[in-house]
Amino acid sequence: MITKEILSAIADAVVEAIRKIPDSKCRGEEVCMGADGTPAAQIDKVAENAALMYIDRNSIPLNVLSEEIGFVDNGAEETLVMDPIDGTSNAIAGVPYYTVSLAVGTSSLSDIRLGYLRNPVTGDEMWAEKGAGAFKNGYRMSVRKPDMDDLFMMIYMGNGAHPDAFALTKSVKSSRCYGCSSLEMEIVAEGEADGYFMKAEKYTREVRIVDIAASTIILREAGGEVYDLEGNILDMPFDLDHRSNFLAVGSRDVYDFVMHKEKVLEHRYGIYTNTSVRNAEKYTREVMDALQGHTYFLDKDIADMMGLEGIPLNEMDADIVIVIGGDGTLLRALQNTDAMVVGINGGSVGFLAEIDHDHIKEGIERLLREDYIIESRFKLSTWYDGQYLPDCVNEAVVHTASVAKIRHYKIYVDDELACELRSDGVIVSTPTGSTCYAMSLGAPYIQPHVNALMIVPMAAYRFSSRPFIVPATSKITIESVLDKECLIVLDGQREYPMDGMTKVEFMMSNKKARFIRFNMDFFSRVREKLVNAL
Repeated sequence: MITKEILSAIADAVVEAIRKIPDSKCRGEEVCMGADGTPAAQIDKVAENAALMYIDRNSIPLNVLSEEIGFVDNGAEETLVMDPIDGTSNAIAGVPYYTVSLAVGTSSLSDIRLGYLRNPVTGDEMWAEKGAGAFKNGYRMSVRKPDMDDLFMMIYMGNGAHPDAFALTKSVKSSRCYGCSSLEMEIVAEGEADGYFMKAEKYTREVRIVDIAASTIILREAGGEVYDLEGNILDMPFDLDHRSNFLAVGSRDVYDFVMHKEKVLEHRYGIYTNTSVRNAEKYTREVMDALQGHTYFLDKDIADMMGLEGIPLNEMDADIVIVIGGDGTLLRALQNTDAMVVGINGGSVGFLAEIDHDHIKEGIERLLREDYIIESRFKLSTWYDGQYLPDCVNEAVVHTASVAKIRHYKIYVDDELACELRSDGVIVSTPTGSTCYAMSLGAPYIQPHVNALMIVPMAAYRFSSRPFIVPATSKITIESVLDKECLIVLDGQREYPMDGMTKVEFMMSNKKARFIRFNMDFFSRVREKLVNAL
């Protein structure tokens, strides 16, 4: 049976190892890429190696899930979920606010039975065992009863923080951001703070299970709870792929206060209209009328058409952009803004649009009362000729630059040759794009929340060259074998010449496309917009 004493001994090994790193420059040196796809600092790798070596040397029956190495299957029944150094930036800078975070369970956050934190600088130990309470340096911890007029909140306010986080600082008596999730949650468990609010705009800044496994059981055993932002008790599987925003509190009353009783900052709206759409001015005017009394900006093109003042979309300080046009207009908007978008269908199919042009007033009224759901879709990044091209939402296409001329391609997945073919081109499609160009070539459509990429040959010479699907975390490389020019086309909006005998790489972007949805039923949308469409 794995005990608190074993976890303490693992922490001892880690602390001893990192104390041998001479200075901050060495601690912060990037030494490799972690299993989560982010650079690993020297202190992280030294700490992880020390823990792994101790487990191996002492034949401790544990699998390991760790930030840098990923999952290590040792054939054990239980897994050690480990963040060798939580608060790496603090550790590198010499700020004494970081931990060795260790937790033991079988498959998910909900079944963790033992958690342990050690602050290497102060020597403080915090631990909890399911059903046995939470302790700090041998003394029992307990959350406090909140005073809503005197709330003290820990709030993530890094450069990936959502505007709601900054709004919350104005709604509570006091707040702090210390850069170490495990200790900020422990402060709540200790009864010195009322909650910890973690809400990032970017998925890559949201929290993984390794960051909070130990602190979650400590908080729960101290009488608190951790919720996702929909109000559900937070649960996460043992992997590095899943991330989440959350609110850790000592009392459900604090959750209700933060999420429901306090208004966040007033949204700023942008209006982006395809000026070639029939009735473009009419639809724009209807949106403007519905937004009376609210802050909004007009895109320069439609503003010029209407004789009004406007601003280019990529310069707008908008939280929500209302897009009037077809799917192409939405895709073009998403290449110029990171704001949430909602589409008004001014085209034909309008698969991505949410509001019909006959119901603009009703749609905007629903938008203003925030009666909607935010649906995140991952974007695709493209690396060619030493630079990143604009992210795309639907697909990236590599095809011949000459009409009716076939090209020879090699396709690699994570640097392994997956296939070689001759065709007009190749599509790399996200699930969002699976209902677009890829589907027109006979490929299947993918439910939006499947984390996958689809590679689709275009008019391949051999019938055996078929579409195939890979994990969204894969790196896709397309090599143009012949010394003949191709084109890279992103979402059908932007084209870039690609020289023959060169390679282009595609990866999941760290940015998200955020669609405002009134109806989340994907399959009814497919039936209505695609199956029955003319």
